[in-house]
Amino acid sequence: MTLQKIFSREGGAVPEQVPIIDLAPWFDGDTGDRAAVAHHVDEALRTSGFLLITGHGVPAGVRARARAVAREFFALPAAVKARYATTVGGRGWLPPGAEANGYAEGTPTPPDLKESFSLAADQPTGDAAIDARWFRPNVWPAEVPAMQPVVSDYIARMHILSDELMALCAVALGLPAGYFAPYLDHPTYGVNLNWYPPADPGQAPEPGQYRIGPHTDFGTVTVLDREPGRGGLQVCSSDGTWADAPYDPAALTVNIGDLLARWTGDRWRSTRHRVLPPQPEAPGEDLLSLIFFYELNHDAVVESLAPPIGRASFPPVVAHEYLASKLDAITVT
Repeated sequence: MTLQKIFSREGGAVPEQVPIIDLAPWFDGDTGDRAAVAHHVDEALRTSGFLLITGHGVPAGVRARARAVAREFFALPAAVKARYATTVGGRGWLPPGAEANGYAEGTPTPPDLKESFSLAADQPTGDAAIDARWFRPNVWPAEVPAMQPVVSDYIARMHILSDELMALCAVALGLPAGYFAPYLDHPTYGVNLNWYPPADPGQAPEPGQYRIGPHTDFGTVTVLDREPGRGGLQVCSSDGTWADAPYDPAALTVNIGDLLARWTGDRWRSTRHRVLPPQPEAPGEDLLSLIFFYELNHDAVVESLAPPIGRASFPPVVAHEYLASKLDAITVT
């Protein structure tokens, strides 16, 4: 494992480090190797709340194909994309102006400067009310026929990887590797293919407007495949300093969300992050991110783990109720 400091745009070092952690010893090593990886994950999530992972087993070609079909969709005329328009938490195209992530933390912000194609868990439970919100069929654009098989393969791999990350998180907390498994046998999850278009020459970003506004994620683990850029991902340190996230083309970026932070009794940080608007020095830059937001069984009750694991106690929450409140908050109406 290597550690890499991140730096603010002003050039000052940020106190926390975002490490690059090789998962190969977790998958292929002995007990000592696995324990060492788990220790490094615990350290990263206690401090920055973010880490980069290599040795994750998701081939570069799988990631590249998913990004290519996503770009093919976003290149379609707006009138064609509008056939698949939806709202936050739905399945389909989220047009510009549909979402403002800053509202998740109670901060009114202008709408985010992005488009998304959203997908989610689609295996019904048999409970009509739950299935209507959390397990609806996904929507696939007829104009991009390769999108369904390619992105479905990507999602399946992200799901398997996220289950493994949750096992790794359990060991990092000093728990059995299977501790979280009973809460993940029919989980909800969300998938966003996010397109961050170039600057609009006729309209500068509003004050406080971002490609994605400052927020924390809502679920357990988030796995992000991103592109580097001047208007890219920034992470907020515990002292409030914003810094560009490090980038490694072989790595996936991982952070945890609010539910897992609550579960660990604030041992681990659900860290604020944002995606900068197009920057004056790179107005033509466009970026595309593939994001897997892992969650839990819809009816899982999240209760803070007691000391010595946890260091704070939160009221219990039901996973789908907590998630619904956050998704509703970021919806621009």
